[in-house]
Amino acid sequence: MTNIRDLAKMAGVSVTTVSRVLNNHPYVSEEKKNAVLKAVKATRYHKNINAVHLSKGKTKLIGVVLPFTDHPYFALLLKGIAKQALEYNHKLLLFQTDYMESRETEALQMLQQKQIDGLIICSRACSMRKIEEYLPFGPIALCECVKGGEISSTYIDHYKIFMDALEFLYRIGHTKIGYCIGRKSGTNSRNRDKAYWDFHEKYHLPHHPEYIFDQCYDYEDGERVLSRVKEMDPPPSALLVTSDQVAAGIVISCNKQQISIPDDLAIIGFDNEPIAGMLNITTIDIPLVEMGRNLVHQVLTKEIKNKEISATLIERGTV
Repeated sequence: MTNIRDLAKMAGVSVTTVSRVLNNHPYVSEEKKNAVLKAVKATRYHKNINAVHLSKGKTKLIGVVLPFTDHPYFALLLKGIAKQALEYNHKLLLFQTDYMESRETEALQMLQQKQIDGLIICSRACSMRKIEEYLPFGPIALCECVKGGEISSTYIDHYKIFMDALEFLYRIGHTKIGYCIGRKSGTNSRNRDKAYWDFHEKYHLPHHPEYIFDQCYDYEDGERVLSRVKEMDPPPSALLVTSDQVAAGIVISCNKQQISIPDDLAIIGFDNEPIAGMLNITTIDIPLVEMGRNLVHQVLTKEIKNKEISATLIERGTV
């Protein structure tokens, strides 16, 4: 491949002059500028962008680790990330992991190799210890509360949200409450589970492990949950559902089977997606776009800070 030394030789000028022409430096004579441009055209020369980035120590790329791109929760988070990255004149490099540690490791290694300027991890399978090993190579921000250390985070207090929603249901008469989540592992899921058991201890309610449904991500999973609920004796009278898509599946299945909502089964969804408004589902509004924007800000400013984002219960017709 042609390099600037080759161009300098062809144009009969110095390497410095070639560099000035390529970077639109004003202090080059018209004769030398034309000679360089003629050599560029003859060789079809293009800048080695990787070399430019290496020399400047910046790639203008932010890595984003997320398990899925087609889940509304991560889609809204990504929307905020993309908006803020555009304002900072950065591009995104997405790592869709499906919660595979090997793919998360690839993203961390790219940070180590200076192929990206920073890394946002929306949801992880890797241990915190492993992530901390890569902190010397660049800024990392997480979507979970990280107290102390050198990792920034923008997060929702899932323990508090869950406890508030459970107590809301308790105040309106529900004592047999279940919940639906995507996966049982993960920091946010553990915080939700702790809130659930603490709630039962606080009000001296019997524990029902069978009321906990995992692997709930989409509409079809809502249908599956309702099928299991119908087989229970006694069934839960209310469900916290950590995805409005799953909540919609439950609500529509109930309508088809003449199960009254909220009289037979009360539902609280999460994320305040458009479908929750369309189906009049009570939900927890989580400002995911705002979270995404703040994650980019933390990575690019290298601001080591834990920022909690508030969530709001939107009461509609399913409670």
